[in-house]
Order: sequence, then C-alpha cells, then structure tokens
Amino acid sequence: MEAKAIAKTVRIAPRKARLVIDLIRNKDIVEADHILANLNKEAARLIRKVLTSAVANAENNLGLDKNKLYVKEAYINEGTTMKRMKFGSRGHVDPIKKRTSHITVVVGEK
Repeated sequence: MEAKAIAKTVRIAPRKARLVIDLIRNKDIVEADHILANLNKEAARLIRKVLTSAVANAENNLGLDKNKLYVKEAYINEGTTMKRMKFGSRGHVDPIKKRTSHITVVVGEK
C-alpha cells in the first residue's frame, strides 16, 4: 500500500527544490523529517509539509503504521512559469521567469 500527497504550483524553482528532494528519497519517514527540519533551505520547509501530508494520508485513509513507512517516491515536476518584465536603461527590457513546481511525495510500507 502507498499514500501520495501533491502540492501544485508552489512558488519555488524546480532546480532548487530537486537538490533537497534528492536527500530524502528511499529514507525512513523519521530520518527524512529530521533531514528536512535541519536543512536551511526554503524548499526543505515546503517538501516537509508535503511529506507530513503524505504520512497523514497513509495513517488516516489507509490505516498504515507510521513506524513502518518510508519515502517510496519523491519528485519535482515543473509547473507554470509566470512571465514578468524588468525595465532597464535606454528602453531595454529583460524577461523575468518566475518558475513554479509541483511537489509529489509517495510513502509506502516496508
């Protein structure tokens, strides 16, 4: 059995978030939570919320034991990109791409 949680259109670049999510893949829930709690990155805070939601889904919806869970899958997909403009000198315009992410965490029982 496995439980899943998804956070869509999270306002962080996927490239930055993938650095964090690679650290918790295939780890126990407790170990993954400790890693995310002690990491000084914005992506760690967002991924931790999704991990907590996936564990709650496993406990409440499927009746799985929290002590036997591990991170089965964890990945970041690219979401929509907000396109903005930055005006410079002499009428020059630079595009700004504000990227978003879809965070998916799947927990399973050992």
